[in-house]
Amino acid sequence: DAGPVSRCRVDFDTSIGDETYTTLKSSTEFMQKFVTALCYEMIPGAQDMRQDEMMALAQARAELRTMMQEEGGGEMMEEGEDQAGEETEKANDVNVNPRIVELQNIIENGGRMPTTDTEPKPLWTGPKARVYFPDAGSAALAQRDWNPAAPNPEDALVPPCVEFSSCSSVQDQDISNDVLVFFFCPRASEAEFVEQALLKNEEALADRLKLTVFVNPLLVDMGVTGFGMAGRMLRERLIDPLMPTYYLRTLSWGALTRLYPRQFTVWQEDANEEEGYRMIKAMDRLPSNPEVEDIYDYENGNADDPNNAKGFGLLNAIGDFVNGMTKL
Repeated sequence: DAGPVSRCRVDFDTSIGDETYTTLKSSTEFMQKFVTALCYEMIPGAQDMRQDEMMALAQARAELRTMMQEEGGGEMMEEGEDQAGEETEKANDVNVNPRIVELQNIIENGGRMPTTDTEPKPLWTGPKARVYFPDAGSAALAQRDWNPAAPNPEDALVPPCVEFSSCSSVQDQDISNDVLVFFFCPRASEAEFVEQALLKNEEALADRLKLTVFVNPLLVDMGVTGFGMAGRMLRERLIDPLMPTYYLRTLSWGALTRLYPRQFTVWQEDANEEEGYRMIKAMDRLPSNPEVEDIYDYENGNADDPNNAKGFGLLNAIGDFVNGMTKL
């Protein structure tokens, strides 16, 4: 049983054992792109809004160039990264009509229509995505750095439909419009909150909640939950039912991947392959770390694959044991 279809997990680890950065820090860029892609796919109107802004920006630039040419007699400017700034500078150098000022403002706002309201209206009032961070500090930094409410959409790293919460503070946000929920790198110390928040969201939102995604969860830890009865029960209630829809872990010699509904696959670097990797094993389940290393050893002749051995193979087994001990 894969568990509730509205829950899944995503694992992304490209550190190759490097602990210079925390898992939260090293997977932030991936999370920003993942949240954005899922919002555009599952939240009605989010992608349409961004496309309308991009179209309005392109049209404003084109119209402003035409008007600048007509009023200033200048040559048509070529496309480039500084095009908007050059257009604005030219417009400021001449006596402009209100339409040119309006176009300038649209360009400066990244395609959004300028507002004259003393109290600006929210950029987004529709269904929302909520990202739960392990602590309030991380959530506050995301609000600042991911900047979903940026006046210019080109300065935002996620759509305006995204809001942030934490697993360590009182929850007073309005979740009635949440349709996507992400738990980003939840730790064992937040396991109780995560479970309660998950059940609360599913009960309060019912069918409106389309999907709950756990990204890089570490909810069972020897020092917090232990691996005894408490850890086992937590795993059975919360972890095991999660469908692993995406998995990527880089290795010193390759990678371990999965994209639902395909199998888990182990890849080895190979300069002779067009994409630089070749698949050496496919499995229906996630292999353990020792199994992954064994797969590599079997493929490269560093050990004998017991599945290919004939007979009891006692001497081969002893040899593999000795080889394994020498690597410790």
